[in-house]
Amino acid sequence: MYELMVRRDFVAQHYLTVPDCGPENEWHSHHFDVEVALKGDELNEHGYLVDIVEVEGALEALVDRYEDATLNDLPEFEGLNPSIEHFSRIFCTALTEQLNTAQLETVTVKIWEDDTAWASYTA
Repeated sequence: MYELMVRRDFVAQHYLTVPDCGPENEWHSHHFDVEVALKGDELNEHGYLVDIVEVEGALEALVDRYEDATLNDLPEFEGLNPSIEHFSRIFCTALTEQLNTAQLETVTVKIWEDDTAWASYTA
């Protein structure tokens, strides 16, 4: 199995909407790191699992959407607590919609909200 990973970082804001989260209920920033891991059994005719330039372009477009944004204000988070669990699923779904994933077994997005905490979602 082949695996390709691309990583980016950005700053975004949110506030948790569930009760009793202490300071997390207040608007605050995170320096997020997002890792995109793509897995598949076969390479294409160029020897790529997927063209890394395509992955970087799709990742850059998503980072541009979320960088310096307040997640709570975005339509994809409407009615949701903007946890990193929801964020990783939303990010992964949007990414897979932009990529040619025909030969991929899995696409995993892992989002770190600090040096010790992350959540991931695999499609």
